Amino acid sequence: MAHEGTEPVVGPAGSGAAAPDLQVVGRSAPRKDAHDKVTGRAQYTTDIVLPGMLHAKVLRSARAHARIVAIDASAARQLPGVHRVVTGAD
Repeated sequence: MAHEGTEPVVGPAGSGAAAPDLQVVGRSAPRKDAHDKVTGRAQYTTDIVLPGMLHAKVLRSARAHARIVAIDASAARQLPGVHRVVTGAD
C-alpha cells in the first residue's frame, strides 16, 4: 500500500515487477577491499598510531546494577604509563 502522495515503483505497464534499475537484492556486490583484508594489508582505526596518543581502559562493575560506594584508584595511579584515572566523581 502506498502512502498518500506516493506511487509504488513498478515495472512497465504496472506489471507489479520492480523497476530494472532498482533490482539489487540477491545480487553480489564487488568487494574492492577484500584482497587487502584477506592478506592483512587493510588498515583499521586500531592500527593508527599518532604522536602523543594515549589509550583508555574502561573498568565496569562485575555486578549488574550494583551501586559503587567507593573507588580506591591509588594503586592504578602509581602504575607506569598511567596518565589519569577518571571516575564518576570527576
